Amino acid sequence: MSPRHPAAPTITDVARHAQVSMKTVSRVLNDEPNVVPAMRERVMASVKALDYRPNLHARSLARARSSLLGLLYYASSAAFVMGLQQGATARCRALGYHLVVEQLDDSGEHVPDQLRHMLTALRPDGLILAPPVCDDPDILRLLSDARVPCVLISPGMARPGFGNVSIDDVAAARAITEVLIGHGHRRIGHIHGNPRQAAAPHRREGFRQALLAHGLADDPALVVPGDFSFPSGMAGCHALLSLPEPPSAIFAANDEMALGVLAAAQQHGLQVPRDLSVAGFDDAPLASLIWPPLSTVRQPVNEMAEAAVDMLVSRSSASPAEPAPAMAQPAGGPVAPAPAMTDRVLPYGLLLRASVQAPKAAG
Repeated sequence: MSPRHPAAPTITDVARHAQVSMKTVSRVLNDEPNVVPAMRERVMASVKALDYRPNLHARSLARARSSLLGLLYYASSAAFVMGLQQGATARCRALGYHLVVEQLDDSGEHVPDQLRHMLTALRPDGLILAPPVCDDPDILRLLSDARVPCVLISPGMARPGFGNVSIDDVAAARAITEVLIGHGHRRIGHIHGNPRQAAAPHRREGFRQALLAHGLADDPALVVPGDFSFPSGMAGCHALLSLPEPPSAIFAANDEMALGVLAAAQQHGLQVPRDLSVAGFDDAPLASLIWPPLSTVRQPVNEMAEAAVDMLVSRSSASPAEPAPAMAQPAGGPVAPAPAMTDRVLPYGLLLRASVQAPKAAG
């Protein structure tokens, strides 16, 4: 016969151990005001001694909140989504929340039904929208109508009613391009990102600004399409190296494409950085593990997700719960607006590694 596991302690056990009422324990666990500090310490000491874990389902029913946050994304850069998921999961755990991750069907046909089902079944306290979901007008309209708090990660523009977390993609792309120019490169190729994601034109603009600021031509032949994937980086590199006068350096709009550039350069018999300098964007985990390690822009993806969680939790804690179903429209007049979420622009960093050096002609 298998040994019986001891029953998990209940709120009744905590109250008995602390010699207080269950109502007092409930007030402490729900962080209600007007609890005497000594009483709060006494209850929390019993919670720790008994290793009591609150029942999140019962707690959320009492608060009319789910203690769930959602992360929505289309199939896109695996490294970027993984960074968001890691940052959001860690922050949710620290704040007593849980994260639900949903990949949406980017064909768009079933997205409204998928979202409605998720909102009705889970009633999340808020959602984090990764690009390009964060720029989909139909999704934004649906979520706005449903009164679901949302934070957009790197949207094309700040949108009233939504929280926004981003970096300055234009400035960051200009800075990494200027690193290439500073090493003496004058003919620089650029592999554009997925045009559906706002970061792609922003990084293209930063590339253009760097060239013009240093008196270099923005040659359309040196800008090739990509979609933020490894294969598109390889294809873009093949196209650039096949030009009558190929570039001496390539700036790919993200690291996955930059890794494709490294692979394609090897197929062409080129050595990086002796024959071709390469720079990327994001600081994906592989960027520092490959050889040569990749010069890139550090986009603080984990910190962006943490900031999004903080914004949603702060808003949820400050606003009264709404008992109406998630997809129902309020009856009896307009609902008072919830506290606004402040937009956040986080700093980026430049990581200069061995994939960049002066072109051979420049010594």
